[in-house]
Order: sequence, then structure tokens, then C-alpha cells
Amino acid sequence: MEKLTNATLVFLIKKSKGEITNICLAMKKRGFGVNRWNGVGGKMETNDKTIEDTAEREAQEEIGVCVKSLNKVAELTFFFPHNRKWDQIVHVYFTETWDCEPMESEEMKPKWFLPSELPFESMWADDPYWLPEVLKGNLLKAVFEFGEKDVVKKKKIDIVKEW
Repeated sequence: MEKLTNATLVFLIKKSKGEITNICLAMKKRGFGVNRWNGVGGKMETNDKTIEDTAEREAQEEIGVCVKSLNKVAELTFFFPHNRKWDQIVHVYFTETWDCEPMESEEMKPKWFLPSELPFESMWADDPYWLPEVLKGNLLKAVFEFGEKDVVKKKKIDIVKEW
């Protein structure tokens, strides 16, 4: 099996009294995942020393924020048997600290959502399975296999205690 591509997803969150009150999603305007709400992120590049460097760089490029700290909440492995170049491991982070307000770029248009009002119908088909879990404070590792037309064919989700 080929080595999987490492990628990141970063979600800006706001909390009140320990509970997540708002989460920033961004509408993908071009490329892989176009016309979907998601976190910001992307593939690790040669100049990125760590996966956290990738997360910070992508947040800056896609919505103009300088992330101050990252809290890893999930590790998602995706398989696309119909298009193996999309196979990847995605390291998912929440952050509560950043500089600047999220702003639209050529690639992404950010918007704040209440956790209870996430637009799952306009997100990736795997998101309803894992995102509510991490919003509740669980850490998880998951594997998803996608069929054509973005159908989740197989899934395995495990809650983990730590990284």
C-alpha cells in the first residue's frame, strides 16, 4: 500500500462556560471539496516541518488568521477506491486562539455556525458521524471508505483517551 498523504483540518471555535458556542466553517470555492462547508486545511508541503506547521499555514492562507495554539481532536483516514490519489490521513484540530478575524480568500469563505445548526447537507458525508463527537469533547480516530458520488460505504470510529 502506498504511503497516505497527510493533511489537516482546523476549526476555529468559541466557548462559553466550557461549552462550544460557535464553530467557524468555510465554504470551499474551488478544488477538492468545492461547494462544501468544512474546516480550513490542506496537504502537508515540503517546507512544513510538522503537521501543525501545515495547519497553521493553511489557516493563514485560506482565511487569513494566525493560529496561536492547536488542540488535536481527531485523526481521520479516508480511502477512495475509485480515486486512490485522494486517500489521506487528516489531522483535525480545534483552536480557540488566533489573530485577526477570519476573512474570505480566493479559496474559502468563512462563516460562524452554532453547533446545533451545522449545515451537514452541504458538508462531506462523513462529517455527521464524527464532528458531533468531537464537539462533545471526545477525541477520536476514524476510518472512512467512500464510494462514488461521495457515499460513505464503510466507517469505523473509535473514541481514544489521548494522542
